Amino acid sequence: MASIIFLFILLITCTGTTDAQSGVCYGRLGKDLPSPREVVGLYNQYNIHRMRIYGPDQQVLEALRGSNIQLLLDIPNDNLQNLAQSQDNAKKWVQDNIKNYGNVKFRYISVGNEVKPGDSAARFLVPAMQNIQRAISEAGLGNQIKVSTAIETGALAESYPPSRGSFKSEYRGAYLDDVIRFLVNNNSPLFVNVYTYFGYISNPRDISLDYALFRSPSVVVNDGSLGYRNLFDAIVDAVYSALERAGGGSVNIVVSESGWPSSGGTATSLDNARTYNTNLVQHVKGGTPKRPGRPIETYVFAMFDENQKQPEYEKFWGLFLPNKQPKYSINLN
Repeated sequence: MASIIFLFILLITCTGTTDAQSGVCYGRLGKDLPSPREVVGLYNQYNIHRMRIYGPDQQVLEALRGSNIQLLLDIPNDNLQNLAQSQDNAKKWVQDNIKNYGNVKFRYISVGNEVKPGDSAARFLVPAMQNIQRAISEAGLGNQIKVSTAIETGALAESYPPSRGSFKSEYRGAYLDDVIRFLVNNNSPLFVNVYTYFGYISNPRDISLDYALFRSPSVVVNDGSLGYRNLFDAIVDAVYSALERAGGGSVNIVVSESGWPSSGGTATSLDNARTYNTNLVQHVKGGTPKRPGRPIETYVFAMFDENQKQPEYEKFWGLFLPNKQPKYSINLN
């Protein structure tokens, strides 16, 4: 067990202190998970310095007081209407969930997660972002906390080759064009949930497992002068191309989720999960072919297995078991 813990610490800390430093998403849809205070202790034990949580859980925020963990805090989709309708509502949200926790290191606020064009929240997304941004600025936190939203790669109309990346017109019309203008104006990044696992299982005939796991020994996809050896880079650069086509060429991407399940579905195993996550946190330090040498801030999904999720493979993305033991050793050599 000592060797497993040492190797896991290497996984997280070898990413250094740049923006490539990897965080871990802390989902709570599981029974028998450790208390938030224990979880914060686990982040500190393993030198994980960034966390994403999916709503302003007061127990978690209390546990984070005085820690050095930087936080990406989500506003759930079902809160967007309330925040869009009134600046006072947004101001109260910031007071209750940000200002009241002055010794918590907030880094980002994600207003919504994977909002789809047909969702009832879609028309409230940008007004909620604008109101939260104003409230953050009025609180004197505009230089400290960036406001954005997280999209899924299903928002892409084209992704192959990466240089042809573009967003679906229904996403652009519903909210994405306005989101991109907001991000440009506020110098904020776009959060993107990137899962090569789903790309692989949806098209195993054309996408090899090695390409999805960062194991391809040579270039798999040629795109003009650029060569792609892994699916992760191809997806991220397709989003960059789509941003450029939509007027967002100056916007940086933060990978707000990425991971691989260890059980419950096609190509799920402890070895594949270990391989993907090990390679991911090392790879993002070097950027992508389209933007080489520019580290990609990335949040591994997820901290724990969550046994209240469905379908079956959704239960097994954790780096840790609920008893706080790492699920697998991670060899970086």
